[in-house]
Amino acid sequence: MRRIASFTWYLIMLASLALPAAANEVEHVALRAEEAGFLLDADFSFELTPRLQEAVENGVPLYFAVDFELGRRRWYWFDEETASKTLRRRLSYHPLSRQYRVSAGLLHINFDSLREALDAISRVRNWLVVDRTVTFVDDDYQAAVRLRLDTTLLPKPFQVSALTSRDLQLETPWKRFVLHSPAHVPAPVEARKPAASSP
Repeated sequence: MRRIASFTWYLIMLASLALPAAANEVEHVALRAEEAGFLLDADFSFELTPRLQEAVENGVPLYFAVDFELGRRRWYWFDEETASKTLRRRLSYHPLSRQYRVSAGLLHINFDSLREALDAISRVRNWLVVDRTVTFVDDDYQAAVRLRLDTTLLPKPFQVSALTSRDLQLETPWKRFVLHSPAHVPAPVEARKPAASSP
């Protein structure tokens, strides 16, 4: 009886090891035209590995990068890169206050839990990715967005380990979508030519 129970437990353990880890992915993305240009909203789904969670709780800041690319395919030459931008966010933990901090440039917000901090990193709103000064031809454009952990900003020992260890890597696949004929998107009112006055 004990052998059967042990064998059953062994099978359960094997099954749990075979379960896929939580997927890192881009859940939602939207690009819209405003007066300033094209603004991006995106939602990401990701989880820190136990080693990354341990690192941040031991005072190692983690740097996340959201990459955006926009380009146009050309059959006669290399593809055209129209826009390329990266949004960076820094995650850190402060033991004295027992709070997690998410920083973007000079701005920062504190959170009581790691889950709340990661939720803030996973949402991007109103990010200006293409300025109105960019000119388009009458064609469809290919856009792509992803989120990744920037391992180049980790402390040196972690950078070396990240080259071979998946426990120190985090990246969503590129989410690719088509921006149809952006040259036909109406210009903002301030940029339009005044209508000719009738005599």
